[in-house]
Amino acid sequence: MPVQRPAPGDLSPIETASRDEITALQLARMQATLQHAYDHVPHYRKSFDAKGVKPGDLRQLSDLAKFPFTVKTDLRDNYPFGMFAVPREQVARIHASSGTTGKPTVVGYTRQDIDTWAELVARSIRAAGGRPGDMIHVAYGYGLFTGGLGAHYGAERAGCTVIPMSGGQTEKQVQLIRDFKPSLIMVTPSYMQVIIEEFTRQGLDARDSALKVGIFGAEPWTEAMRHDIEAKAGLDAVDIYGLSEVMGPGVASECIESKDGPVIWEDHFYPEIVDPETGELVPDGEEGELVFTSLTKEAMPIVRYRTRDLTRLLPPTSRAFRRMGKIVGRSDDMMIIRGVNVFPTQVEEIVLAHQQLSGLYQLHVSRDGLLDQVEVHCELQPAAGRINEADRSAIAQWVQHRVKTLVGISTQVRVFDPDSIERTQTGKARRVVDTRLR
Repeated sequence: MPVQRPAPGDLSPIETASRDEITALQLARMQATLQHAYDHVPHYRKSFDAKGVKPGDLRQLSDLAKFPFTVKTDLRDNYPFGMFAVPREQVARIHASSGTTGKPTVVGYTRQDIDTWAELVARSIRAAGGRPGDMIHVAYGYGLFTGGLGAHYGAERAGCTVIPMSGGQTEKQVQLIRDFKPSLIMVTPSYMQVIIEEFTRQGLDARDSALKVGIFGAEPWTEAMRHDIEAKAGLDAVDIYGLSEVMGPGVASECIESKDGPVIWEDHFYPEIVDPETGELVPDGEEGELVFTSLTKEAMPIVRYRTRDLTRLLPPTSRAFRRMGKIVGRSDDMMIIRGVNVFPTQVEEIVLAHQQLSGLYQLHVSRDGLLDQVEVHCELQPAAGRINEADRSAIAQWVQHRVKTLVGISTQVRVFDPDSIERTQTGKARRVVDTRLR
């Protein structure tokens, strides 16, 4: 269904609709989505049949709880295009995750999907205060990652002038912010801190730039970080939420007038909160795992996708839609290091691949200044005996290189003697020591 395009800077009619109007639209779109998925995606036909449900069993929104969840392994098991609901020739663009456990999760978009995505990011930018003619500095990464292109298309749709800087080259980031004088920036909050630090390194004050609004996403960030960025950069910091499996940035976004949690664009995404252990629904306001069902996606509809993000649903304030609270953590053990999804099991596979290392390891995550730091602790096999420092350093460099190549993050690696890593006394190893939020 084509998206209504409001005049730039105005609210779309659905943003001020009644809850009855919203739920009626959600029901019609959800029924169509379930039928589309069942008819065209073998995975969904099989999983629906296994659960004993058919699309026609959805007669009210609460009936969605009868349908099976979708999890990330389902996407990987159907790599690369098995989750697509249209012929590959009708897919206008493909994005993918970084492939943190080997195979990336692949998502596809029809031209209508891209149009919808652009409109929702534009809606997010308008909610953040962006208006036609504003200049937006986009420092999200461009490429298979959805951040850069998602922000770019949305900013153009909002009538803004786009600076497609992408990530990195921090000195040049500062130069362009000073010379071009953008009023908005879209970037990860942690990299915004690095940009601010570069201003200081050059003897400049970031508060003197033309930046008025920062639209930050792609990683969890705290209220403390919001206040720190706002104080040091002299701008309003708003939170944008998204994930590639559901669409990309623009699934939800904060409104600048309230900054009280991202507003979920419920006309395109239906949220649920479930108990991470049981999968049972929990009431609005209670913390649990966020689950999304897409309502308008053509190329790759997603049904009850378990995001693993822990949050809660909040009542509407500045828009007709419900909000989500800040992400407080994850229901699995995934870490996000400078925008990269990292699983401890990835490091485990690397450590186990070296014959002189035991399978025991720990990841020590900290924040040194403004950047996340990861230190990998591993230990020698008892049979390795005593080795000299040169050999120990060579092992550490091997692990460091493999982590950088396969996982995508820079680390420091320390190789200890046998029996140096703490042993669990409870049956569950402590793989991660994360001090960033302390």
